[in-house]
Amino acid sequence: MSWRWLWPKGKDSEADKLELDAEIEAHLAMAAADARARGLDDAAAQREARRDFGNVALVKDVTREAWGWVWLERIQQDLKYALRQMRKSKGFAIAVVGTLALGIGAATAMFTVVDDVMLKPLPYRSAGRIVEIDEGADLTMRMNDAPYLDIAAWREQTKSFESIAFYAWKNGRSFLEGRGATAQIGLTQVSENIFEALGVAPQMGAGWGHAPESFAMRPDAHTAVISDAAWRTLLGADPQILGKTVRINGEPYTVVGVMPRGFYFPDRPQSPQVWTPIALGEKDKGRTDDSPGYSVVARLRRGVTLAEADAELKTVQPRVAEGYVDPKWRANASKVSVEKFGASNFPFLADTKHALLALTGAAGLLWLIACVNATNLLLARSTARQREIAMRGALGASRWRLTQQMVIEGLVLSGAAAVLGAGLAFAAVRVFHHLLQQHLPYGAPTQVSLRVLLALAALTLVSAVVSSAWPAFLAARSPIEPALRQGGLQSGTARSHHRLRSGLVIAEIAMSLGLLAACGLLLRTIYALQHVPLGFRTDHILVANMEIPTYRFATVNAATAIYEPLLERIQHLPGVDAAGLVTTVPLDQHFQMQLSIYKKKGESADGDENAIISQFKAVSPDLQRVFGFPMLGGR
Repeated sequence: MSWRWLWPKGKDSEADKLELDAEIEAHLAMAAADARARGLDDAAAQREARRDFGNVALVKDVTREAWGWVWLERIQQDLKYALRQMRKSKGFAIAVVGTLALGIGAATAMFTVVDDVMLKPLPYRSAGRIVEIDEGADLTMRMNDAPYLDIAAWREQTKSFESIAFYAWKNGRSFLEGRGATAQIGLTQVSENIFEALGVAPQMGAGWGHAPESFAMRPDAHTAVISDAAWRTLLGADPQILGKTVRINGEPYTVVGVMPRGFYFPDRPQSPQVWTPIALGEKDKGRTDDSPGYSVVARLRRGVTLAEADAELKTVQPRVAEGYVDPKWRANASKVSVEKFGASNFPFLADTKHALLALTGAAGLLWLIACVNATNLLLARSTARQREIAMRGALGASRWRLTQQMVIEGLVLSGAAAVLGAGLAFAAVRVFHHLLQQHLPYGAPTQVSLRVLLALAALTLVSAVVSSAWPAFLAARSPIEPALRQGGLQSGTARSHHRLRSGLVIAEIAMSLGLLAACGLLLRTIYALQHVPLGFRTDHILVANMEIPTYRFATVNAATAIYEPLLERIQHLPGVDAAGLVTTVPLDQHFQMQLSIYKKKGESADGDENAIISQFKAVSPDLQRVFGFPMLGGR
C-alpha cells in the first residue's frame, strides 16, 4: 500500500483522482459505444450508459475506500465542516460549550478536593502492603500502643511481615531553628528501620541504615532526617546540609537525610516534618504501666494477605501476653489486630467525609445536567438541520457517513468545553484555596488533579458521542422525501424527536429539582446551625494561636514570664473589653489533656466503675467575661 493513501491531500492524490475520473469516463464511453452498436442514437446511448453505471459520485467513494485510508480524509473534512458550523452558529456553539464547560469545571474542582483529601494514594512504595498493628482492648489504657518488648517478640515470632517499625509522637510543640527564624515543626520519634518499612529512601543521604535498636545510647542518637519542606523553607535548600548541625528544641542534631518532596509520615502535616531516632531506656525493658507505648507500622511480605497476617498475630499474641505480671494488663494485651495503614491515622477525616461526599454527589449531578442539556441542544440542532441532512442523503451519503459527521461536530464542541472547563477548574482551585485550607483538616490542593481531569474529560467525550449519535441516528434514518418538501421539517421525524426530547427534558428537570431540593435543605440546615444557642457568644471575639518556643523558657515560669505580661498588654489595648487564655477554644481542636480521677490514691482506674476520665482544659479567670457564658452554680 502506498503511503500517499494515508493522507490523500497532495499532488499525487490529485493525480489519482484524475486517473479515476479517466477510468470512469472510459467505462462510460465503452458502454455508450455498445449501445450505439445496438442501433441507439448518441444521446440515448449516453443516457443508457449512465443509467446502467449508477451514481458516479458513489462509485468514486466506494472505489477510493477500496484503496485504503480514506477515513482520515473524511475526518479531516468533517473537522473543517464542524469548525465552519461553529463560526456560522456562534450562539449555539457558545451555549453548548459554556454548558459543558461549567459542568466539567465545577465537577473537576470538587473531585480534585475529594481526591486530595480522601483518595490520594499514600506516598509509599506498594502502599497496599503497609499495615498498622494495634494492641489492647481498652483505649483508656494505652491508646492501642505497644511496649518495645511486644514489638521485639512480633519480629522474632511472626513470618507474615517483611519489617516491623514503630514510632511515637513527640509531646508538646517542637521548633527548628532555621536560617534567621525559628519555626514550629512536626517532630516524630521513629525506629531506625521506619523508612525501610515504608519503602521510601531519602533523596539525600542514607538515613540511619538498618542498624537494630539498642538499649545503650548510640553515638548517632542525636541525628535527624528532615522533610523536603523543612529543607527548603527553613534551611534554604542547602545542598551541603548533610552532616551539618541544626538545633531542635534547643538541642543539636546532625542531619543525615532529606526525604523526597511529597513524603509525609505518619499523616499529612500542616508544618514541616522532622524525624529523630527513638532512644530506648530502662523503662522499655518491662511491660508495666510505666513502659512507653509505641504505634506500630509494618510491611507485609509479598503474597501475604491482611487476614493471614492478622490470624498469625492472634496466634502469637497469647504467648506475648504471658510476659505481663499485672492480670489486667495481661488481659488487655491479649487483644491484637492488623489493619490497613491509614484507616485510623486521619482522625479529622471523619468530620469532613460526609460533607465532601455530599458535595461530590452534587457536582456529579451538575455534570450530568450539563451533559443532558447539551444532548437536548444537539437534538434541537439536528431537527433544524433536517433538510440539510436529507439533501446529503439524497446525494448518496450513507447513514454511517451522516452519523460520523454529526458525532465529530459533537466531539469538537466537547473538546472545546473540556479545555475551557479545565481552565475554570484551575481558577476555582486557586481562588478557593485559602478558604478550603481553613476548613479541611490537612490543607487544600493547590492544583487540579491531572488524572481527575483526564477521567472527567474522557467521560464527557463519551457522553458527547452518545449525545451526538442519538440525534444523528434519528436524523439519518428519517425519510428523505418529506424532509425535502416545503414544510417537511415538521412532518418527517417529529414524533421520534419529540419523544427523545421529552425524555431528556424530564430527566433534566428531575435532576435539577433534586439538586435544588438538596441545596434548599442544606441551606436550611446551615441556617438552623447558625442560630443554635451555643451557650457562649461568638461575635466580636478574636482568637490568636501563639507558637512560643517554650524550650527557651524551661528554667523560668512561662506563665509569669510570658503569658501574664502578654495578656496584660492585650487587656489595655484600645477597644479590648476583656481578654483571657485557654488551652482549647470552644468547638476547636488543638491539643488535649486527659484528667483521671481515681477512687483511691494510686489505685488503677481500669475496671473501677467509680473512676472518672475526662478532658482537662485550663482557662484564665477573665475567660467568662470574654465568652459571656453563665455559671450553673458557684462563681
